Amino acid sequence: MNTHAQETRKLLAVFAHPDDETFICGGTLAKYASEGVEITLVSATKGDMGRRMGNPPYLNRETMASAREQELREACDCLGIGELIFFGIRDKTVEFEDEESLTGRIEALIREIGPDVVLTFHERYGGHPDHCAIGKAATAAFRRSASKGALYFITFGDAMEHPKRYGYTRKDVIKVDVGAHLEAKLAAFRAHRCQTEIDEWVWLADDEALSRFGDYEYFLKGDPDAPQRAGDDLF
Repeated sequence: MNTHAQETRKLLAVFAHPDDETFICGGTLAKYASEGVEITLVSATKGDMGRRMGNPPYLNRETMASAREQELREACDCLGIGELIFFGIRDKTVEFEDEESLTGRIEALIREIGPDVVLTFHERYGGHPDHCAIGKAATAAFRRSASKGALYFITFGDAMEHPKRYGYTRKDVIKVDVGAHLEAKLAAFRAHRCQTEIDEWVWLADDEALSRFGDYEYFLKGDPDAPQRAGDDLF
């Protein structure tokens, strides 16, 4: 791939909460950022209804949103995410947003940015109502925009190492090697302090904490019939 192509590749990630980007696919975002990909992250909410408030607790409902916004900005710096957009939706209410309006906002972004890759949640397998709702809207927006890019759904942990358990085959899955980018992922985990202070392993010595991460992150193709990319690469 030539240098010019690397400089102009673009990725749009459309997620629900601060920390989705780090906990689920932080290694992948850091990898592509390090290769010069321009990354835009949408966080639908500021995570103001999160149950974790620090350890010991030092946040409350009034201070949670601003703290998590700042933590996400720091995590973006760790991962190399260039642009962060908040939609300003109240946490735990994304499913109650006007679907047409939400889809339209994301479609407008896709048309403006022209991403080569769009990442979001699967509308049925997101694991949280906010995740599923933003994934459904982003999927509809991608298809409505007639984007020439590729759509992928983020998945959790190494579940898709064995895709047949979930009704998929290996050709539906992109397995991204993030082993060289785990330090950035750990730094982003630590940036999300109020969410990770209760997880003792995050704050162990670097080598020990890094050993808790897998070397791969897995993505489901949003269009299983799309042309096969070379190797396990989103681009």
